[in-house]
Amino acid sequence: MTQQPITLYRHPLSGNSHRVELFLNLLGVEHELVDVDLIAGEQKTPPFLTLNPRGQVPVLIDGDNVITESNAILVYLATKHDDGTWMPRDAENAAAIQHWLSRAVIDVANGPAAARLVTLFGAGLDHAKTKEIAHAFLSELNTTLDGLDFLVAGRPTLADVAIYSYVAHAPEGGVALDTYLNVRAWIARIEALPRFIGMHKSALPAAA
Repeated sequence: MTQQPITLYRHPLSGNSHRVELFLNLLGVEHELVDVDLIAGEQKTPPFLTLNPRGQVPVLIDGDNVITESNAILVYLATKHDDGTWMPRDAENAAAIQHWLSRAVIDVANGPAAARLVTLFGAGLDHAKTKEIAHAFLSELNTTLDGLDFLVAGRPTLADVAIYSYVAHAPEGGVALDTYLNVRAWIARIEALPRFIGMHKSALPAAA
């Protein structure tokens, strides 16, 4: 019996969707993409809500398994398809991976991701506050990357995948990266990885 490819329900401008799509590509895992029209509210319709009652992308379908929440999907894929390269098994580096997964859903989500929600989707958030959080995180990230090529274990790992998408597209939320030289160099290293795939760029000016 031929195994059905993994299906990823996503939106092209969703950073959380892109994190999963990027990791699938880096792992070399065959998959199909299904676009969900967030602007039209497709994620709140009954067919989609049967996949994810929270009405959010991404959603990963792998046989009978339906996985929601991007961090959970990343861990699922790493556990199933990785040999420890992307998600190290030793205690110290495994903890470091979890650290950055947590930062992705706290600092990144409330900073560059939220700022981008304001400019791209008109979210009713305090734009100034989201940019303040973004710059605080980026300053810390820039310091962390001083002398490092990647965040964990001296090589590309799930930590880099978890943080990359919204940081690389922070300018779309009005958060400039000009002064964060280490962050910009790190972004370039990720984008040079074999099988890297970028996220769709918004047509909005960078300083929207």
